[in-house]
Amino acid sequence: MNNTVLSITGLRTWFHTRQGIAKAVDGADLTVRRGRTLCVVGESGSGKSVTALSAMGLIDPPGEIEPGSSIVFDGMDITGWSDRQMRKVRGRGLAMIFQEPMTALNPVRTTADQIGEAVGLHEGLKGTKRRERVLELMRLVGIADPERRARDYPHQLSGGMRQRVMIAAALAGGPKLLIADEPTTALDVTIQAQILELLASLQKRLGMAILMITHDLGVVAEIADDVAVMYAGKVVETGPAAQLLRHPSHPYTRGLLASVARVGMEEKELYSIPGTVPRSTNWPPGCRFAARCDLTEQRCLTIEPPLRGTASHHSACHVLEVPPVDAEVPAQEVAR
Repeated sequence: MNNTVLSITGLRTWFHTRQGIAKAVDGADLTVRRGRTLCVVGESGSGKSVTALSAMGLIDPPGEIEPGSSIVFDGMDITGWSDRQMRKVRGRGLAMIFQEPMTALNPVRTTADQIGEAVGLHEGLKGTKRRERVLELMRLVGIADPERRARDYPHQLSGGMRQRVMIAAALAGGPKLLIADEPTTALDVTIQAQILELLASLQKRLGMAILMITHDLGVVAEIADDVAVMYAGKVVETGPAAQLLRHPSHPYTRGLLASVARVGMEEKELYSIPGTVPRSTNWPPGCRFAARCDLTEQRCLTIEPPLRGTASHHSACHVLEVPPVDAEVPAQEVAR
């Protein structure tokens, strides 16, 4: 059996604007394996969310997935599928939790209506059976007193509760892959931990894969099996979470890890990567991180480094090499 549920190769999603072509994603490669969690990490503007929306078939004009891109889900090449074709897999096999549940949920419809719409669409249930299934999904995601909460509107729910409603609706079709775009944004630490624990328990129970987009390396250490680091529209490093967190092999990944605050650290010790992500309408030649990197050599300015390394750990850097694979260590232990 093929162990890969989603394979993205050479993805280029460009936006054709009057100011020029914004190459938001420009040659990205990702692989999500069955039953595992891949975290995609990077600064704003790196192309993380656009990659996820491309996989879901949710890129609208002026955005286009360019020729030569490949998106294969569950053995099916879905690259360039029409919206009508994507409805066959969207929700049923491939589901997504969007970044801000307050804007993703309809403010004038109850919780039961919104989860029920997904249940009716994917399972064809009506009436009493639909309501029973809605309550079942609400219990599955840990919503207390679902009979009462089913009558509530989004503004009557806390941020964590709204996120649970979004997860319940996403699970209605029994997806093989759940894409979560910054699911813990704007949640306090306690609720964030609850949502991450919920996703991990649901994954174990349902056997689904998760592709999580985040900028929080604490989240990565908590939940990831594998990590892909994106910068300027490309994946610059990818590998098992524990290996990548212990021995990062790209200067950008090292910078991200160095900028994480730790207990006992003095304020002056916190590192900040200099500069900003270059504009997507004018990517620089060579390594796109070269202008912000302390290790830049002449070749970095003209020659684009390919992803290379071991069988599981790859990095796109001319200077640093991927180290030998360590004995497997849980990512949570590395984070401590």
